[in-house]
Amino acid sequence: MSTEVAEVKEVKTSEPLFSKKNRKLVTNPLDIDNPITVQVLGICSALAVTTQMKPAFTMAVSLVVVLIASSMAISVLRNTIPSRIRIVVQLAVIATFVIMVDQVLKAFVYDVSKQLSVFVGLIITNCIVMGRLEAFSMGNKIGPSFMDGLGNGLGYGIILMLVAFFRELLGSGAVFGFKIFESIGLTYPGNGLLLLPAGACIVVGIIIWVQRSLNGYRESN
Repeated sequence: MSTEVAEVKEVKTSEPLFSKKNRKLVTNPLDIDNPITVQVLGICSALAVTTQMKPAFTMAVSLVVVLIASSMAISVLRNTIPSRIRIVVQLAVIATFVIMVDQVLKAFVYDVSKQLSVFVGLIITNCIVMGRLEAFSMGNKIGPSFMDGLGNGLGYGIILMLVAFFRELLGSGAVFGFKIFESIGLTYPGNGLLLLPAGACIVVGIIIWVQRSLNGYRESN
């Protein structure tokens, strides 16, 4: 039975990279299958690194790079990985790319790297990355795996940036460090609650509610 399933998957993925089906691998995670608002994954980093947009953007780009690279690598190796050690191999692949990304950040954006602290390293155990490798890349070719990694990475990044935008704007009156209210002659003392983890929970909760209301998503019983 497992051989038959594998053969079906191979046939289904042998189509043009930008076919309608493969494009959905990118578009669905941006809306109806978003990893944060629908699947409720990657919440920790959405709460921890979104007090400012700059570190949130860096974190989003880091996860996109790691997810795409890991998805493609696992797709290439999938037929040579023994089933009993597949999780270990996936972790090793993810860790390799995370270390590379972390070193690049330390070399070129050291201040932001310090702000992100251990959270770049925690991409290794991010549920979004591990979930896509196990659920998709282990059974699909490199092209669809690239599209799936890109879609889920962007879906995560968009929500991360939305949360950071509202937290930084309403928490400290700035966007990417630029004081918006002061630039137009207004005094805004800032809302300290939004700079706390509780404020992040509120913002994430509102975004999840709005997004699910717009697309009519309902939890299955």
